[in-house]
Amino acid sequence: MNILVVDDHALIREALSGVLKELKRDAKIFEASNCGQAMQLVAEHTDLALVLLDLTLPDRDGFSVLAELREHHPAMSIVVLSALQDRATVTKALDLGAQGFIPKSAHRDVMRSALQLVFAGGIYVPPEILSHEEPPAPQFATKRPATDRPRVSPSELGLTERQIDVLALMMQGKSNKAICRILDLAEPTVKNHVTAILRALKVTNRTEAVIAVNELGWELPIPTKS
Repeated sequence: MNILVVDDHALIREALSGVLKELKRDAKIFEASNCGQAMQLVAEHTDLALVLLDLTLPDRDGFSVLAELREHHPAMSIVVLSALQDRATVTKALDLGAQGFIPKSAHRDVMRSALQLVFAGGIYVPPEILSHEEPPAPQFATKRPATDRPRVSPSELGLTERQIDVLALMMQGKSNKAICRILDLAEPTVKNHVTAILRALKVTNRTEAVIAVNELGWELPIPTKS
């Protein structure tokens, strides 16, 4: 497995490389201190499985880098690691297709567990996004108990089998175009499914949908083509 760590601080890159080696002993880890180096490594290693991306790079806005990587490399997992962890920043990163957002202030064990979740196909959502109040200690969105959502199944909310497939891919951070390719569906059809999913979950965007699914405790099946 090839992994790219993009951060302008050498100590951060070293710490992340250590955590990654604990989780994936056979991983080959590349490092970049700016966007220019990162894009060159992405071009040279098209089989990168994961990119850990800092948002505050010296030569380019991290959000634009995230959007470009997601557009041109839909199969690549991207996790944002940033000192910026306000609700708006986290939401924007997840809406752009990041598979997770890990605050740099997180403890090593939290980083390790967050990356384990991503490697397992999940999306790590920091607890700060679930509430306007700061939590007393780091937690996982997937383990946060639902407080106001009844425990119901996808079918009980009226989701069809194909909409469940679309939702499963949304949970992986896939864009509409990527979902079209994977499920062999037309883009208008996927957009209609996404709209129906958001309506059924009573949310307004993909990030809120991820949170809702985590709170409901759903384990979605791996989608297949029609």
